[in-house]
Amino acid sequence: MPSIEKEIKHLRKVINEHNYKYYVLDDPSVSDYEYDKLFHKLQKLEEGNPNLITKDSPTQRIGVKPLDKFDSFNHLSPMLSLSNAFSNEDLQDFIDRIFNKLSEPKGNNPNKASLEFVCEPKIDGLAVNLVYKNGYLEVAATRGDGKTGEDVTQNIKTIKSVPLKLNGDTFPDYLEVRGEVYISHKDFNELNKKAESSGDKIFVNPRNAAAGSLRQLDSKITAKRNLSIFCYSIGVVSNFDLPDNHFDILNLLKYWGFKVNNLIAKVNNIENLAKYHNEILNKRDSLEYDIDGVVFKVNSLRLQEELGNVSRSPRWSIAYKFPAQEKETELLNVEFQVGRTGILTPVARLKPIFVGGATVSNATLHNIDEIVRKNIKNGCKVIIRRAGDVIPEVVKAILKKGESYEEIKIPEKCPVCGSLVFKVPEQVALRCSGGLFCKAQLKEAIKHFVSRKAMNIDGLGDKIVELLVEKGIIKTVSDIYKLEYKDLIDLPRMGDKLVNNLLFAIKDSKKTTLQRFLFSLGIREVGESKAIILTETFGSLDKIMKAHYDDLIAISDFGEVVAKNIINFFKEHHNIDVIEKLIQYGVTWDNIEVSKASSKQGMPLSDFTFVITGTLSTMARDDAKAKLRALGAKVADSVSKNTSGVIAGEKAGSKLKKAENLGIKIYNEEEFLKLLENK
Repeated sequence: MPSIEKEIKHLRKVINEHNYKYYVLDDPSVSDYEYDKLFHKLQKLEEGNPNLITKDSPTQRIGVKPLDKFDSFNHLSPMLSLSNAFSNEDLQDFIDRIFNKLSEPKGNNPNKASLEFVCEPKIDGLAVNLVYKNGYLEVAATRGDGKTGEDVTQNIKTIKSVPLKLNGDTFPDYLEVRGEVYISHKDFNELNKKAESSGDKIFVNPRNAAAGSLRQLDSKITAKRNLSIFCYSIGVVSNFDLPDNHFDILNLLKYWGFKVNNLIAKVNNIENLAKYHNEILNKRDSLEYDIDGVVFKVNSLRLQEELGNVSRSPRWSIAYKFPAQEKETELLNVEFQVGRTGILTPVARLKPIFVGGATVSNATLHNIDEIVRKNIKNGCKVIIRRAGDVIPEVVKAILKKGESYEEIKIPEKCPVCGSLVFKVPEQVALRCSGGLFCKAQLKEAIKHFVSRKAMNIDGLGDKIVELLVEKGIIKTVSDIYKLEYKDLIDLPRMGDKLVNNLLFAIKDSKKTTLQRFLFSLGIREVGESKAIILTETFGSLDKIMKAHYDDLIAISDFGEVVAKNIINFFKEHHNIDVIEKLIQYGVTWDNIEVSKASSKQGMPLSDFTFVITGTLSTMARDDAKAKLRALGAKVADSVSKNTSGVIAGEKAGSKLKKAENLGIKIYNEEEFLKLLENK
């Protein structure tokens, strides 16, 4: 029976090997499921034996708590910038300068045909310096001004292709490794999709996304961004004999566990340098990451040292830049598409143009603020940018003096369902108010409506919902209560018993509570807690629907955003139509007397508002909320200056941090139980 310490060491070794194969070699050796099982097992063992946790453990890639600010870091050797070439003539000048320098007295002039260069794609990302001491990652810093950067160690650790401990048994006492952090096209698109669906600001391009992600003070946010890195050189090295050429150093970096670009090549004359440039340019659109050129470096370290540097750039290296992937075309029209959460996204319809390896006729404008900022108008010329699989975007408008242009008309009604459109407060998004009716939002609306804390219709899972919507059987939420045996029996994996069970669950859900029904409607910002407060404040759906802004804003923890969302929702007649049909089909609940709702005054915790975060070991979170409400307390979803106390269980997150910053009283689980007992 192996000791726990040996088992932990073995798990770390196996997981690190899997990480290396997956993130560095792009050759996964196990399924995600098997990997997750190994990782979870290691986490559990380390949680039970915290004295055995080491800084190179794969579980330690995400920092425990956010930083207040980034510390500065001085690079022992400067991170130089490269001079640029934009043509074969510029490249020839670079070669000539090298040979002129090497021909000076005491110089060693190699044969022009035999001088070796290492060629590599120029990644369009953010340069970083990784510092290892005795084989362990000690510090990671941004380039900054070349001499001083910012310490972003916590964020770099989230990149799984960065080794926390070097592979092998022989490595320098001190080692600087330089690399370029980037985000792939796939991960960039996913990041912007999430931002658009939540009404947040989108990233302009992958480089900005990588830079913004690397400068997050909370490494948990960075970890969700899926950053990547290619390492391309070294800086200071102590107590180690390096190879005498750059190409072999790159192979050594691979051996130590770093990810090195697989398109790197070694060539020996200007014709081959130009050929490599053209080959990579032709591959540019098929790559999963952005590049903006290629880099050429003299391979010999001895010759690099002899050539030296000029100003802030090395004489032995140059970046041969690619032409921009931008073209000018005509904007024909702007249409607004509706996403699954109701967010309206403007899309530019363009005169087709070939750019970035494909013909582009549509491009995203992201949101109305982007239209205003870029001064986009109907009929104008625009610059379009496209790179690889990244969604084409409008970079800027070209407006000619003396010509008149038509302003982009911002829709007042949803182009899908005709419901009113409103600006999301404190965001840059437009949103459709027809949440229960709009076809674009229908799948998400139904999934929420049938969920456990809403109408709790067991058996109506996501895949069945999607099939019913796609087949046109369900056109609004209320159609759930029109479903019959014949509508369900032919669906995949739906036998007689499952169909009858689902029909019974639908029928059983008709008897509900007002707070569940309110929650099921999917009103933005009205979660479970606010649905309860609305029920207790007004007592009936009719009174809630007729509530004025001043009535809503007066409720504790109901700010301007919540109040406007409620009013906008019930202002839309499509939503009212669906609610009336739900009631017509038999959905019912008991109203409550407002006096009863107000009778909490004088109860032990009637003046208190609590927020629960993390996991409680003695009871479910819903039970904890019920116990607090039974004592008259309000339970809110988010922390604000009006919060009386925060109950923090295991793995409490950002709510705990915010409460600490606001000076709000924190109750651990033991203190919470005593609070309940004493009341």
